[in-house]
Amino acid sequence: MSILIENVSKRFGTFEALDHINLEIKTNSLVALVGGSGSGKSTLLRIIAGLEKPTEGRIWLAGQDSVSLSIQEREIGFVFQNYALFAHMTVSENIGFGLTLRNIPRPRVETRVQQLLHLIQLEGFAKSYPAQLSGGQRQRVALARALATEPKVLLLDEPFGALDIKVRKELRSWLRTLHGRLSVTTLFVTHDHREAIEVAHEIILFDGGRVKQVSHPKEMISSLQGVAKEPLHHLR
Repeated sequence: MSILIENVSKRFGTFEALDHINLEIKTNSLVALVGGSGSGKSTLLRIIAGLEKPTEGRIWLAGQDSVSLSIQEREIGFVFQNYALFAHMTVSENIGFGLTLRNIPRPRVETRVQQLLHLIQLEGFAKSYPAQLSGGQRQRVALARALATEPKVLLLDEPFGALDIKVRKELRSWLRTLHGRLSVTTLFVTHDHREAIEVAHEIILFDGGRVKQVSHPKEMISSLQGVAKEPLHHLR
């Protein structure tokens, strides 16, 4: 699914979170949204998902104006930084939750859950509870739950932000590999410039609610180097 963001603005009172954003996200691309806190990245994700409404402008999903679409009709999976897993449900129950809500027959739910457990390499944890998993494992379960309904767009808001550096490195490599196996347009928000360069096909740099630059990771390195905490020239 392609995403066309047309002249989108969003104001919260007197604060302008987004200021006339125009972007085109290509089908099956893996795009990173980078920028400082309050630059508008997460707000844009929430508008695409239908969790917020733009003050001005439109979002087109596969050529259709999303204003007329409910959250469910947008066919979007959303993963938050804090996992948002149900503590009282097993890994399998968490992954299959969205399918169960849609009254999908139990045998089909179980088949889909098994497919996803294999995909995220957690087949042996089907009956475990979130509290029994590491942070990286919980995030993989959250991704599987978002993928269970076979969304056409996957939105990740700081998906690895709560994890330590070693786990982040492992999961960023895993995410890129996973994306290569799936047909899903993916946007992810990150404050980690290294993460954006290593994972994304394209990087969109936000500043003060505006798009400052859209570029291939190699071309973005020089722009990001001024704000990164460590050298980036050896990446990519």
